[in-house]
Amino acid sequence: MNHIFEVLFGQYSTYSTTDIVLEIVAVFFGFLSVWFSKQNKILVFPTGMISTAIFVYLLIKWELLGDMMINAYYFIMSVYGWYIWTRKVDETHVTPISRTTFKEKRISVLIFIATLLFVFVIYKSFDKWTSWVAYVDTITTAIFFVGMWLMARRKLENWIFWIIGDIISVPLYFYKGFTFTSLQYFGFTFIAIFGYLAWKKRLNKSVALTQSV
Repeated sequence: MNHIFEVLFGQYSTYSTTDIVLEIVAVFFGFLSVWFSKQNKILVFPTGMISTAIFVYLLIKWELLGDMMINAYYFIMSVYGWYIWTRKVDETHVTPISRTTFKEKRISVLIFIATLLFVFVIYKSFDKWTSWVAYVDTITTAIFFVGMWLMARRKLENWIFWIIGDIISVPLYFYKGFTFTSLQYFGFTFIAIFGYLAWKKRLNKSVALTQSV
């Protein structure tokens, strides 16, 4: 039992109590944010902003540039998403859940490619191409950038990107030594799957009501 505990949490012996508490708090608000997203509730953004702000601080301290950029981007896109989700499309309705248009798919591809290039330049500048982790970080950053942009625009397909990115992040963060964050992404994977199903059900219901009118 002690061996298992050591494998999972042994790396925290070198961390300050403050940093451990902050990571747990960030994970808690991260779970809340994803849960509110699944429920299609606007609270996804303020809870997400608390989580990402804490992670930006911790990741700068731990010199994990790729992860820090993901969370800084999440914070900025949360402000944008908060606006989009509350913007009224007519006198009584706000921006609804919808499928990604062809134009948005092209923009998603551009965001993905631009993110790969951006992270490459940053890692090259700071001499961070020291292991295979950097390459995986670059790919997950691009995946999450697209997913966050689509979520901010309330697009169903955002969940597909979250699911893929979350699955990759579970072993990645465990390898980096952040067990709590790894467990967070493990939980995120399941919430994202149910989030996709819940949003798809809402979208189908909305389409059916529109067609019946």
